[in-house]
Amino acid sequence: MEGQEPLASQPPNPQRVPDVPVVTADDHLNRLLLAETSEPWYRSLIQNIKDFINPPKLPPLEVTSKPVAVKSIWGDYRYGKQAGLTSAIVHVAALALLLTVFSSKTVQQAVKNTVQLVTPPDLTAYIPEVKPRQDRMQGGGGGGDRSPLPASKGQAPRPAPRQFTPPMAVIPNPQPKLMMEPTLIMQADAKLPNVNMPIWGDPLAKIGPPSNGPGSGGGIGSGTGTGIGPGDGPGYGPGRGGNIGGGVYRVGGGVSAPIAIYKIEPEYSEEARKAKFQGTVILSIVVDESGMPRNLKIVRPLGLGLDEKAIEAVSKWRFKPAMKDGRPVAVLATVEVNFRLL
Repeated sequence: MEGQEPLASQPPNPQRVPDVPVVTADDHLNRLLLAETSEPWYRSLIQNIKDFINPPKLPPLEVTSKPVAVKSIWGDYRYGKQAGLTSAIVHVAALALLLTVFSSKTVQQAVKNTVQLVTPPDLTAYIPEVKPRQDRMQGGGGGGDRSPLPASKGQAPRPAPRQFTPPMAVIPNPQPKLMMEPTLIMQADAKLPNVNMPIWGDPLAKIGPPSNGPGSGGGIGSGTGTGIGPGDGPGYGPGRGGNIGGGVYRVGGGVSAPIAIYKIEPEYSEEARKAKFQGTVILSIVVDESGMPRNLKIVRPLGLGLDEKAIEAVSKWRFKPAMKDGRPVAVLATVEVNFRLL
């Protein structure tokens, strides 16, 4: 067209993207195979040995930084006099307070009355008082009619909470007007020796002629009471008070606890008084049917003569006996005797 210059004469566009050189495979190969990689290994080894023996000298180090002086924090004692004065005032005040307190007559008297307790070596393990279960009650019974022969072997009657007729191997009145089944007073789940015999007797005795035994009370055995065995009571076996297993009843399972109705304070031993010794003695006692303490034993001692004083005092105590089914029975109890200086 007229009036227009040809395209070749137009100036280049500054916004045009420059041409990107084309990289060929030979260029990559030349970069991988550099000239120094083709150097033999022995030459590089020799050069390393030379550099190790005679390393090349480096130019001297030029330091361009300069130290800047800062304010020293050491030796700053601007508050030294005030701190020393404050510390001195605090120490003087504390010393004056201690002197004032310990110079008081009330404090001095309290210090004199202070007793240092020394626990003696406890040689016996303390058994805490635990309410026993019903199946742990113990007791026993026995009887007899003063027979010269030992109690004969036979079947024991059933357990019952009450007893109207004691068991007998030899019945003095074979034809009574009112027949009643003999029973033993013990818990219902008590397990007695099973003897399949048609006569009453002691299941643990030897077979022999019928005999109630050399005991007394109307039962069978060598003890006293209306039960069976060498014990005392309407139960079975050794022990007293009824039930089975030996020993005495324990509180619980229908057995009430004995109640102290008369007590006297224990006396202090001279050794314990001089040592200003205090503590508690725990005793195990048996309170019989009449409320008298029997079989006193020390469970937790104190020493210095206080154990003997505790036994001496408790032996004079009187109790309301424990009750079971409306009748007094012997029970095992634990008593604490306190020794305190006034």
